Amino acid sequence: MNIQYIKNIENSTYSKQHNGLIQYGTSGFRTKADYLEHVLYRMGVLAVLRSKICNAAIGLMITASHNVESDNGVKLVDPNGEMLETSWETIANDLANANDTDIITVIQRIINELKIDMSVSATVITGRDTRKSSPSLLDAALAGIRALNGIVKDFGIVTTPQLHYLVVCTNTNGNYGEPTLKGYYTKFSSAFERMRKYRNSFNSDKYIAELQLDAANGVGALAMKEFQKYIGSALKVNIYNDGNGELNHMCGADYVKIQQKIPLNMQPEVNARCASIDGDADRIVYFYVDETKKFHILDGDRIATLVAGYIKELLQESSLQLNLGLVQTAYANAGSTNYISQKLKVPVACVSTGVKHLHSKATEFDIGVYFEANGHGTVVFKETAIQSISNAAENPMLKENEHTAAEKLIHIINIINQTIGDALSDMLLIETILYAKEWSIIEWEQSYIDLPNKQVKVKVKDRNIITTTNAERQCVTPIGLQDEIDKVVANYSKGRSFIRPSGTEDIVRVYAECENLSDVDKLAVEVSSLVYRFAGGIGPEPTL
Repeated sequence: MNIQYIKNIENSTYSKQHNGLIQYGTSGFRTKADYLEHVLYRMGVLAVLRSKICNAAIGLMITASHNVESDNGVKLVDPNGEMLETSWETIANDLANANDTDIITVIQRIINELKIDMSVSATVITGRDTRKSSPSLLDAALAGIRALNGIVKDFGIVTTPQLHYLVVCTNTNGNYGEPTLKGYYTKFSSAFERMRKYRNSFNSDKYIAELQLDAANGVGALAMKEFQKYIGSALKVNIYNDGNGELNHMCGADYVKIQQKIPLNMQPEVNARCASIDGDADRIVYFYVDETKKFHILDGDRIATLVAGYIKELLQESSLQLNLGLVQTAYANAGSTNYISQKLKVPVACVSTGVKHLHSKATEFDIGVYFEANGHGTVVFKETAIQSISNAAENPMLKENEHTAAEKLIHIINIINQTIGDALSDMLLIETILYAKEWSIIEWEQSYIDLPNKQVKVKVKDRNIITTTNAERQCVTPIGLQDEIDKVVANYSKGRSFIRPSGTEDIVRVYAECENLSDVDKLAVEVSSLVYRFAGGIGPEPTL
């Protein structure tokens, strides 16, 4: 590292403000915004090093997704639009937690051990969400990038999926799409509109081209308003929590999924199709309220089965022999797993929680569908699969129904943001499928029955005391905890429960599922109490 770079870093005003340990979790660093300036500066430096070793543009996104507004965070995006390579998470931790006096030594060690050629040009694509703390944190990141003479392409306020899109488009020289926000909106909206044209007349009274959208008072509201200009009358979207209120407060996909409640400021009509996205627009869940005022949620499990089922229909109609698979986590409801594997006959794989695990497994299929129950997911297509579909769509010798099905698959590919879960792209995909099947949200829900389930959080002194195995379905430590959970679960018909530590904060997440709705709260509390006792719970012990 040359002397000028060293001077730039030594003269930085972004000194370490606190001694608490911060960890790069499943979605980067997240904590109170006040603790993050030095972390952002150092991640700007790291993004440059990553860009140099990859010889490609790297993304840096400032967001804390569904967290409260006082939090913020940062994550790096690799050249192909995917999450930062796992081995670099440890490097990020070392750099973020180093003392100011050790920072030059740590950076030099990274350069030497990885043999990074510092003469290679580096480009970092930056974006941020709408949090009040984001502009100052961006300044810190930019200072870090420029300290090592990195080139910055700042796109300002964007959704997290938009940044992933911009990174992959930049690194593929536009093959995936134009590396601009206009290119993003045009790519997905154009394919959406083309799918609408397959019906010359539409007489169904079940699907209504109108959606009530809770935008969590986040950046997704701005993006949806822009999308509306492109899709026009094809789909009317009424936006609630559009940025005038507190981010993620009693609204957003995480709130709706966990609390099983209608978001603040929404009073939907009976059976009206509603959706909720999270603060940075990478998750989506659907919901409605019936005549009895009962709340119904259609989460990532139902999105996955809807998408996988429709793609299988098109594959069958096109006579294409491609390997379709669905990837889930332990949070997937047993009802969805049984439906997709037994009725639709689509292979199902279970992996640990976290986008990178799902995405990696999905790429093993020709077409891989993955959605976490929280509504985060997408579909990935192998290049060979895309080529096979394209060849079929262009083959005049095919039967008309085969040719049409292949054309539809091409449009579906172009509706989907394959780089990461994208709430707005997923919304267009869901609306496309419901339109094609002439389904209301009720028909969609009736495809299978969910087992009653509950998710709760237990605050603990140190989340790292909890370790798991078998795709997070079994607890390894503390020793004896899993045995006690098994004993409790055995008392409930079709019972299932597992625990996992949060990737970003000292809480343990508890999932409980059983046949009877009246029992699910009791099961959740019993397991939560075990966690509290074995793992050093904070505050009052969970009770009914």
